[in-house]
Amino acid sequence: MNTNYATYPSLRDRVVLITGGAAGIGAAMVEAFHAQGAKVAFLDIDEQSAIFLKESLSKSKWPEPYFLKCDVRNIETLQKCISNVSKQVGKIHTLINNAGGTERLSANEITLDKWENFQSLNLRHVLFASQAVFPDMCEIGGGSIINFTSPTFRRRTKGWAGYAAAKSGIEGLSRILAREYGEASIRVNSIMPGWTATEHHKKHFLTPEVEADLMSVQCLKQLVLPEDIARIAMFLSSDDSQFMTAQVYKADAGLV
Repeated sequence: MNTNYATYPSLRDRVVLITGGAAGIGAAMVEAFHAQGAKVAFLDIDEQSAIFLKESLSKSKWPEPYFLKCDVRNIETLQKCISNVSKQVGKIHTLINNAGGTERLSANEITLDKWENFQSLNLRHVLFASQAVFPDMCEIGGGSIINFTSPTFRRRTKGWAGYAAAKSGIEGLSRILAREYGEASIRVNSIMPGWTATEHHKKHFLTPEVEADLMSVQCLKQLVLPEDIARIAMFLSSDDSQFMTAQVYKADAGLV
């Protein structure tokens, strides 16, 4: 398989902020943008994993990523962290709203508190983080906002009502933001990863039965990896995608 992947000169010194960047797809994006010479900042509640990631990149020729501990459910703290990144790292060109979390509950098991948590962990912060980076992007003449959705609602997967509702909302929100922010040359797109073989997923969910089911429905008979998703995010941040907005980019090996 060809592994000669693209490099993007337009990402050099570009300030990229990634939420949920300490592990999984988020960490893969931190690593990928850092390798391109971008000025990477990331937020996460998992401080231990974040420190490990920073240390793993500390010997690179590029500046070490900037990390702030943040629970994206706390909007005031989230927006303060974004302001801090703008002041300490530079005006933010790319925001990647990756933070989220899953809990498998059937529709009748969801309490009001659980419902609110699904929305605040997966959807609400996307709007308020976007609001917070808007002035920076206006000042520098444009930017890219990349939001993460999910195939769960398209597959009608049982046990995912709260999560799927939030993730479907991201698609709708992204399209409206693309229309409203487009006047400021800000592009807004969504990425829909397939079943991605993060370390967490491999440890807790990737049984032989799950893998067999995936291979029976995917068009491509191989697991999607976090770095596969990171390459799409880099493209959507780069100048190569300057006229692409209001779209959902599926990276699911043909799952949906």
